Amino acid sequence: MIAGLYFEEHGPAGAPPLILSAGLGGSGAYWTPNLAALARRHRVILYDHRGTGRSDRALPRNLTVEDMADDVLALIDGLGLKRAHFIGHAAGAAIGLTLALRAPERLASLVAVNGWSRLDPHFARCFEARLALLRDGGPRAYLRAQPLFLFPATWISEHTPELDRELESQLAHFPGAEAMEARIAALQAFDIDDRLGEIGIPVLAVAAKDDMLVPWTCSPAYADRLARGAVALMDWGGHACNVTDPATFNRLVLEFLRS
Repeated sequence: MIAGLYFEEHGPAGAPPLILSAGLGGSGAYWTPNLAALARRHRVILYDHRGTGRSDRALPRNLTVEDMADDVLALIDGLGLKRAHFIGHAAGAAIGLTLALRAPERLASLVAVNGWSRLDPHFARCFEARLALLRDGGPRAYLRAQPLFLFPATWISEHTPELDRELESQLAHFPGAEAMEARIAALQAFDIDDRLGEIGIPVLAVAAKDDMLVPWTCSPAYADRLARGAVALMDWGGHACNVTDPATFNRLVLEFLRS
């Protein structure tokens, strides 16, 4: 643990450090399909966001994405790193973009997966639906509906037994409705759209064209305004495209990291 954050390290200790930051669920285990490929030539550090998983469950009052970015800086400092590459998915992408503004000297590069710079109306509607499920139906209803937002319909059909098994584990480790509402509120308030011109580090915005949670158009909308931004589009994979199509995702990311 560093600064209340559970973390794991994989890959060669002397390799370039690469931090992986998950989305709304916050669990470092989210990156399991990508870990082997990324750890071949990188010192991969994955962590559970504060308030989730095995990290400290106490959250700051009025949690913000800036608070989440401060946790990453504490992790970087605690590991004794000068700087690191960073891959963030959704909420993790928001954290990465915030770090690129607040401490660009600590990031070698950023891969932002299905991210955004300002809340999109469709995304806002999805958040409202998920909050209603959580408040009215409870954690089980919220988690059972979660795959509908994360994965393509065909993938869900093919992986239903696996998803059903995972549901019980997710329920056992659910951070609680209060923590989840605080995390969603922080993401709803996230808005750096007017500051994109200040970001100077290399950024790859990865987006899946069939993401039904965050429209893929959000990625070029911000990446095209960055000094060193690029966009990589995946034709299929949904919001959790690194899970559904890890081969394509890993290839895109590793090509970027090698450049």
